[in-house]
Amino acid sequence: MTAGWTRRDRPLRIRAISCDILLRPVYLAAATSPNIVDVVDLSAALHVAPATLRERIQEQIDLVPPGYDAVVLAYGLCGGGTVGLVARDVPVVLTRAHDCITIFLGGRERFAAEFEATPGTYWYVADQIDRGNALKGWLLGNAARAEDAAATYADYVARFGEKNAAYLMETLGEWAGRYERGAFLDVGVESTDAEARAQAEATERGWRFEKVLADLRLVRGLIDGDWDDDRYQVLLPGQTLRMTYDETIMGPTIPD
Repeated sequence: MTAGWTRRDRPLRIRAISCDILLRPVYLAAATSPNIVDVVDLSAALHVAPATLRERIQEQIDLVPPGYDAVVLAYGLCGGGTVGLVARDVPVVLTRAHDCITIFLGGRERFAAEFEATPGTYWYVADQIDRGNALKGWLLGNAARAEDAAATYADYVARFGEKNAAYLMETLGEWAGRYERGAFLDVGVESTDAEARAQAEATERGWRFEKVLADLRLVRGLIDGDWDDDRYQVLLPGQTLRMTYDETIMGPTIPD
């Protein structure tokens, strides 16, 4: 268990801040959790500008009133959008994941296996499709605004340098030509035609289509307060999230 965090012998009061792509699993976990959970959702479209995503999440962390035991984030590193987040008066907890696909698949090991088997996979999620695919549209270049692209490029330059930033932007723009499989993540609570729409789009793009069962153990553990292993990163009050550039993915920066 993370040093400084002690599990309470009572239900925790938790504020869950979730990307709306993960909203169905988060609400499902909250409905069955022994804890008292309030959910705040943020649009997946915020990922187009990592600095803006970070600002919006931090705003929600800062708005948490007294009386809560912890804030949990249904996010991974998300392109660096969560790097630099600061825990205020209560712990902030994230899954050790680069992005939401690892969270949907239940862990880094399964993600690695899927990537090794078919690295060229575009993942579809019901909430992503039902909410308009704003993020995917930006990646395709069909729904980008100049200021969003400029903000993302500036953020990449600041963190990775101009050469790496240019490569990342080029990769984002060329992603469609690199995929061969469209995989729909079956969360088990879908009630729309999202799967059929995903299959139609994959077929149109010449990708083979597969349905892959999601594993929600990471979401359940996040909501239930089961943070006592390396699947989760607990930031204690005053700590800031940093990227570790190794298999641990993330860790805390302790202020001087």
